[in-house]
Amino acid sequence: MIRPGFLSSSERRELVACVRSQREDHGIARRANAILLLDDGESCLQIAKFLYLDDDTIRGWYKTYREAGWDALSTDGWKGGQSRMTSAQETELCVWLDERFCRSTVEIRAHIAAQFDLGYSHSGCIKLLSRLGYEYRKPKGLPRVASAEKQAEFIAMYERLLNGLGADEAVYFADAVHPEYQTKPAFGWVKAGSNPAVTTTAGRGRVNIHGALNLETFDAPFVEPTTVDGVSAAQLLAKIEARNPNKRLIHVIWDNAAYHKGPDVREFLARPDCRIHLIQLPPYCPHLNPIERLWAVMHQCVTHNRHYPSQKQFADAILRFFRETLPNEWNTFQNQVSGSFRVITHENFRFWRKRGIKLAMGGYIDE
Repeated sequence: MIRPGFLSSSERRELVACVRSQREDHGIARRANAILLLDDGESCLQIAKFLYLDDDTIRGWYKTYREAGWDALSTDGWKGGQSRMTSAQETELCVWLDERFCRSTVEIRAHIAAQFDLGYSHSGCIKLLSRLGYEYRKPKGLPRVASAEKQAEFIAMYERLLNGLGADEAVYFADAVHPEYQTKPAFGWVKAGSNPAVTTTAGRGRVNIHGALNLETFDAPFVEPTTVDGVSAAQLLAKIEARNPNKRLIHVIWDNAAYHKGPDVREFLARPDCRIHLIQLPPYCPHLNPIERLWAVMHQCVTHNRHYPSQKQFADAILRFFRETLPNEWNTFQNQVSGSFRVITHENFRFWRKRGIKLAMGGYIDE
């Protein structure tokens, strides 16, 4: 517990002047304010609540002030950190940072102390890193991707297919999705200072959808199997055929899942009157399947920031999207679900290799 009344009259006058100064750095004035409130008898927890800070931060400021005085507290991390390193040291630090992925300032501050004999606080290190052009970001997990050549070959094939498509032909993209009965909080614009919340659910149930999408007509047939497997794949193909009685040939593009090539699908394709022509996507290329973007639209409309009291209500909402919302409002989704393709490689990302794990700037990829 911090005892109040630890400031002398002159010390209080100095801090009060800092708080009231219109030209003072906001961060420094806030520190002065915290010390004054501690001297008045307020607790670290209460001050942290007033200033929207962590109570450990308030304790750290008090410790710095008592041990080294106001000069140390007022320069620590806000002003002093900008000029304590020379340009050569900053350049050397940048080279070191670019060679690794530091999860926190602890490692960075330890390196600065060992290499340059300089001490930085957590906040001071953050301001230094920001000034040097660094930001705290979560790496993007990059999936394995097919070679650029295979992706380009598929895109060229798809363009040839569309350019030569007859009036008695159709093209569908197909895949499966498994929305889980769990609340999915998502980013959105809210009033500054508000504290948005959504009631959560943590059920283990899910809805299985094996569906297809025609980008020209936005026809989206689907089946609701208990399990997504070869049987549901054959059922989906049958439904696609049934919805296109006047089409001589229906091209269905989907991934290389085992059930898409299993005995149930082979038996379906072996029928004398089968009108389905299957095309396999290159491995590890979900970005080449536009139906993946339809799944994203479904989540935006049905699962993001929404609470369903029961699993049945959740399942009904999912099915209502496919049965009603999608057919009636497909034109509003058309720009989000397009057939625009591009080749994706890892060349534009930085990687770190550590203990058999590849990290991509922009997550972890199992090697």
